[in-house]
Amino acid sequence: MCSKVATSREHVPPLCLFPENKDTKGIDFRKNLITVPSCDLHNSKKSTDDEFLMLSLSGLIKSNPIGTFHQLTKGNRALRRKNKDFIEKEILRNHRYGKIPSTNGKFRIVSIGNPNIERLLKCLKHIAYGLFRHEFDRKFVGEIRVIVEFIEYNDENRQTLKKFLKRRFELEEILNLGVKGANPEVFFYEFHKPDNYGLIGLRTVFYGAAEAYFSFIDENSKEPFNLGMKLIEGGTHTIIQLGEEEFEFNKICDNKK
Repeated sequence: MCSKVATSREHVPPLCLFPENKDTKGIDFRKNLITVPSCDLHNSKKSTDDEFLMLSLSGLIKSNPIGTFHQLTKGNRALRRKNKDFIEKEILRNHRYGKIPSTNGKFRIVSIGNPNIERLLKCLKHIAYGLFRHEFDRKFVGEIRVIVEFIEYNDENRQTLKKFLKRRFELEEILNLGVKGANPEVFFYEFHKPDNYGLIGLRTVFYGAAEAYFSFIDENSKEPFNLGMKLIEGGTHTIIQLGEEEFEFNKICDNKK
């Protein structure tokens, strides 16, 4: 993350995302965790960010049973230590409670609201830097871009881009460097090999459902010209075909056709 002298080893992702043995009754979800060199600022002094990330990811409705279990144990303990308005101030904007049907025919109380996207992106980029250091044994210097798959964006183009990137990672599986992570029920990741321009892709998955996609643009690499993306950014109606699927951007309303 920086050029300061390393004073400790930082867990990537943060240790608090992985269930503790005291909760799992002996099942070890903390085996062979990734650590990288870190200064104090980017490790121990970001503990509140780590807890924010744990509460944001484990509490997602579509998380696997491990994520849900972690939210009900460590997550609930963390919330009990906070002020009653902690969720509204730190996790979700415009927070409200709602009900969704559960598998037993009853209803489940859930929190609904707008995520603290700026803080969430900061946490995810922090993980991306750590994974890059672990994978390539060097510090990344350049720009990291992120698309968060588990967020519902108001921008229709961004929603389509999420689906496009998900499909692209599926189709380009042959290009990745292998799915890695000793505790895949909690977290796993896959890097793509650098392309002709030196750009590198990364996919991360938390609790079986919370996906994020990253592109690493090295400071010395030249970002390729992409006609499709330029047309999309310029507001032009664009359809990109990927495999047998088509992804439509800047859709034309029926009354304007």
